[in-house]
Amino acid sequence: MKAVFMACNQSMYDAVIDIMKELNISGFTGWEELIGKGSNTGEPHLGNHAWPTMNSALISIMEDAKADEFLQRLKQLDNENHKQGLRAFAWSVTDAI
Repeated sequence: MKAVFMACNQSMYDAVIDIMKELNISGFTGWEELIGKGSNTGEPHLGNHAWPTMNSALISIMEDAKADEFLQRLKQLDNENHKQGLRAFAWSVTDAI
């Protein structure tokens, strides 16, 4: 099992949810309004008058193969919308109840 955490420009959140539906990933916890800034070249998304854009994020636990496919689809979405900003990370889940 893997945990996949994804943060993106708020404008991309629905596209991420659509990918999850297509891959039959149903369980997740999401945050629709977050602030943040990319570590490389990203502009701040702070929800204020100077930087009004916001981020969204989610985390989902899934089988390894599903996580790999999800990450590939997220990378494709990021490549198609590079200036919007999307980052995803996965790590192994060793215990769950």
